[in-house]
Amino acid sequence: MKINQFLDATYLKTASQAAISETENEQKVIGLINEAIMYNYKLVMLRSNYISLAKNMRLDAKAAFLIGTVIDFPNGDSSTENKIIEAKKAIALQADELDFVINYNAFKKGEIDFVKAEVLEGTKLCIDNNKVVKWIIEVAALSSEEIIVISQLIKDVVLTNFDKSAIKKVFVKSSSGFFKTESNKPNGATFDTMKLIVENAKPLQIKAAGGVRDYGTALKMISLGVDRIGTSSAKEICTKQENNNTGY
Repeated sequence: MKINQFLDATYLKTASQAAISETENEQKVIGLINEAIMYNYKLVMLRSNYISLAKNMRLDAKAAFLIGTVIDFPNGDSSTENKIIEAKKAIALQADELDFVINYNAFKKGEIDFVKAEVLEGTKLCIDNNKVVKWIIEVAALSSEEIIVISQLIKDVVLTNFDKSAIKKVFVKSSSGFFKTESNKPNGATFDTMKLIVENAKPLQIKAAGGVRDYGTALKMISLGVDRIGTSSAKEICTKQENNNTGY
């Protein structure tokens, strides 16, 4: 198994969030893209203003990594119309994959038809444009029962409205990595939450994001049925596998 092909190497902080200059922030992005070239990651996940930079570096290096970006990030509480406008801009920039933050607050309020419509419209836009779509459900904001229900909701929307070819192009994703929790509780993927998503969203694809920082955790996530891992520690994960002489 080549673990690099499970990895969405991620840097999503703005300069202000990182408390650095715009130039310094861009250097971090460039560093991540160079890593993707070296380690042949599946994808780099970046803010949309860096898509063109990543495309140019990929072309120059004749590399194969995909480019992903986030939509309505990190809160997911914009209108569906605004989500679609943002997504269309990302598609115009030629992002390969779009990770939408679902309106989990609307879901928690019981606005199920609204959330279903959002998932349908966002998924249709991506499928029609031959893009992969991932729905971030923000597990740290949800109870176990809510994780089950929202995972099933996304699955049902996709299976009801799209043909079987869409199954490989739609993900349920655990977390943004930016959610603020109380008492230092995990704000990203845990084994328990990923098991719930796998059990209730398959045959859709599954992405674990937030908190996967080492090779052992990544391996266990994959063994649970996770198809992709979003991580800011991709180099460490790949290096560990390389050191184990199993290749990456």
